[in-house]
Amino acid sequence: MTKSKVAMVFGGSRGIGAALVCRLAADGYAVAFTYSSDVQRSEELVSALQSNGKQVFALRANSVDSAEIRRAVDQVVAQLGAIDTVVVNAGVLRMGSISTMSEVDLDLLLDVNVRGVYLAIQAAVAQMRDGGRVITIGSNTAERTGNPEGTVYAMTKAAVASMVKGLALDLAPRRITVNNIQPGPTYTDMTSAMAEQLESIVPLGRIGEPSEIGELASYIASEKAGYMTGASLTIDGGFIL
Repeated sequence: MTKSKVAMVFGGSRGIGAALVCRLAADGYAVAFTYSSDVQRSEELVSALQSNGKQVFALRANSVDSAEIRRAVDQVVAQLGAIDTVVVNAGVLRMGSISTMSEVDLDLLLDVNVRGVYLAIQAAVAQMRDGGRVITIGSNTAERTGNPEGTVYAMTKAAVASMVKGLALDLAPRRITVNNIQPGPTYTDMTSAMAEQLESIVPLGRIGEPSEIGELASYIASEKAGYMTGASLTIDGGFIL
């Protein structure tokens, strides 16, 4: 019997993260995902996928704690084996202008959206097979800041896009590809109340579905994408702000 490939998703309990877990599980991966606080949703996702014969489990890890990140990776490897694909989706959103952004929120955005992404990749690739895949979930705001109070958030996502370019070079000798997905407005709990407003500023007239982000990640994780690395792929319906 052929052993399943192993995927790890940082931040996989809901929204885009849950779609990533579902897509990778459908592709035949054994999938582990982290969550920070939403125990109920994590358990529901695991239960639903396991009832369909998928090999999935969840573990709690704080994306600002390097020890917890390493511990999570170690647990995945101990239970499933070496990692083939890692997707770093964990992130936070805080809004504020230069005069209202608090130092606490500034530090949180930098810690989770930049430092936490780097630490997650660092821990995962140490336990990754050569020829593996690293995928980050950034944001189209890295290129198109559409809100004057979104400066710091956009800055962190631009940092991720730049990080990916450098890590692609670092990991090329091991044939590990590193790519970044930059979603635009996507239907999640966070955006559902603003769906109509967001649709009005997307040229395609709708916001994205989490499953569409999952489909793109599926392609990047596949052998077909083996020659693509260091890329940031925007999927945002032509969002123009």
